[in-house]
Amino acid sequence: MLEILGHRVSERYLSTREFARVLGVSRVTVIKWIKAGRIVAYNVHGRWRIPYSEVERLLRGGDKK
Repeated sequence: MLEILGHRVSERYLSTREFARVLGVSRVTVIKWIKAGRIVAYNVHGRWRIPYSEVERLLRGGDKK
């Protein structure tokens, strides 16, 4: 379980590398998407963590929330 801003979060979070592997894109692309605001991600101790729900949203063809 991940803790963000003092709140325990039960959703699974992926690294940029894991996220890229699931979607079949490069890690650089994932970082560009984060910086462009295309996907929701949290910087936890200097590392990006992306909720698994973002994978599901992108696969459904959804735009950013």
